[in-house]
Parts: sequence; structure tokens; C-alpha cells
Amino acid sequence: MEKTAKTKKEEKSNWAIGGTTMIGVGVGLIYLQTSVLIFVASIIIGVGAGLIVAPILSLFEKARS
Repeated sequence: MEKTAKTKKEEKSNWAIGGTTMIGVGVGLIYLQTSVLIFVASIIIGVGAGLIVAPILSLFEKARS
């Protein structure tokens, strides 16, 4: 198995997507007793927010260098 070299930009994007997903899970667990659909929706919103934040982070990285 070969390991691929990842740049810092890719790692930050992965961290942003994973982090916002975990925030979505945390918020969803609060509302889990209320409705399962709110739990699923918060996870989807977390993933969506991460997908929005990831390109913004890459733009800031390009501007910095």
C-alpha cells in the first residue's frame, strides 16, 4: 500500500468537513428525543456547512501564500 502525500490545504478541508459533521451530530443528539428527523437533518446540515467552509479555507490559504 502506498501512502499519498497530502498538502496542508487538503488536510484542513478534511478537518473542516469532519469538524462540522461532529458539531451536527452533537446538536442532533440534543434533539434526538424530540425527533429523529431533526437528528438526521442536523447531520446533513453539518456536512453541508463543512462543504461550504472547505473551499473558503482554501481561498484563504491561496491568499496567504
